[in-house]
Amino acid sequence: MTDDRKPRVHERWAHLRFSIVGPLLAAPPGPGELQTELKNLAGKTWLHPVTGEPVRFGVSTIERWFYQAKRTRTDPVGALRKKTRVDKGRILALGEQLKSILLTQYAEHRSWSCQLHYDNLKARVEADRDLGTLASYHTIRRFLLSQGLFRERRFPDTPGGRKARARLDEREVRSYEAEYVSGLWHLDFHHGSRKVLLPRGQWATPLALAVLDDRSRLACHVQWYLDETAETLIHGLSQAIQKRGLPRSLMTDNGSAMIAQETTEGLLRLSVVHRLTLPHSPYQNGKQEVFWAQLEGRLLAMLEGVNDLTLPVLNDTTQAWVEMEYNKKLHSETDQTPLARFLAGPDVARTSPDSRALRLAFTAEEKRTQRRSDGTVSLAGRRFEIPGPYRTLKRITIRYAGWDLTHVYLSDERSGKILARLFPLDRSKNADGQRRTLPQGPISSTPPPSSGMAPLLKKLMADYAATGLPPAYLPKDGLTEPEEESR
Repeated sequence: MTDDRKPRVHERWAHLRFSIVGPLLAAPPGPGELQTELKNLAGKTWLHPVTGEPVRFGVSTIERWFYQAKRTRTDPVGALRKKTRVDKGRILALGEQLKSILLTQYAEHRSWSCQLHYDNLKARVEADRDLGTLASYHTIRRFLLSQGLFRERRFPDTPGGRKARARLDEREVRSYEAEYVSGLWHLDFHHGSRKVLLPRGQWATPLALAVLDDRSRLACHVQWYLDETAETLIHGLSQAIQKRGLPRSLMTDNGSAMIAQETTEGLLRLSVVHRLTLPHSPYQNGKQEVFWAQLEGRLLAMLEGVNDLTLPVLNDTTQAWVEMEYNKKLHSETDQTPLARFLAGPDVARTSPDSRALRLAFTAEEKRTQRRSDGTVSLAGRRFEIPGPYRTLKRITIRYAGWDLTHVYLSDERSGKILARLFPLDRSKNADGQRRTLPQGPISSTPPPSSGMAPLLKKLMADYAATGLPPAYLPKDGLTEPEEESR
């Protein structure tokens, strides 16, 4: 193991030189005695600061060290260090033309390794001798590192990939921490490295859903599932909320489950700010990545001897590990356990709603047109009946979760209040012929007696007669009444 506290080579040389000439500085020799003292020091044996072997130094060398230290009153040890080379930081073996080619090559292929850059530059030099002599691989590598041209991971050539690369080029990356407990939660899925045995006799790779508090690093809830859907996400997130309270904001990536309508609208109804990370930028959710390393390195490592691992066993062991070890283990950065830091606050969490309120919150809201003939609406290819009091509404608002159509609700468009629960149309039951009586409106269903000609038509007839014009038509022969023919 390397001891980082051990002085560097230049420091060790400076300490040795000062130990040799230091006594001359502490007790300066009298006139004419300097050469005698220098010869005495030259006759002594010293330990080499690098190899540790015995070594001697000449009189002239010791004399030079003495005057270097004597001229500097503030820092004699610093004056005895080796001087920095004049050409330090300058790569003379690499010509300006090759530097320009290398910079262009890096701009086009940032994901290449130093070795790949060197090999391609070597091929170009061999093809064009006018480029000069190629420097060594180590020189090429030093040049790239000195310019900050590190190897970057490959970004896809998509709008999101280009945006992520531009952000890394233009903006610095900094660590952050929420000021309040429950001010920011992180949520993410992770594909486990172990497979579980299903009751159907099949192997499947489970996914871990973890919800972490940013400030305390507390694992609010961790559970393994077999899929990554909005239903799974809401199932785990609802448990985290009921355990720890409602957070103020939640950070996720741009997965389909995270941006599903049920998820986004549910967070909005619960007044939770939904923050999405930039595509292809996992560093923005770095605390999750640190947690996955511990989950794999400790929990799953302790399950290596379990050959027939099942999902219930995996979830049971996960809960025990999270609550008894992870949440109670001292964190190296906060110098507190996640549980103690979570309880210490300051806290901005809110009281968790009950299970029914959470289920109503995480639903999608859509508008439908009511079919007037039978008072139903269509949802996912199925017909749902609208209660009688709302049969006059043409456009209605419904709320539902796509994975659970047993709970479909009619809601008020403006306030979002739940008005009634909708049930699917039961065609076989409706075949019995029994029908409920519709509620009566302001007009009776019994038609009134005939009132003759309509008022508007009477007015038009009177206005036309007032013009004095005869009716603008000719009666057809043979259609006159018999009395008129007899006359």
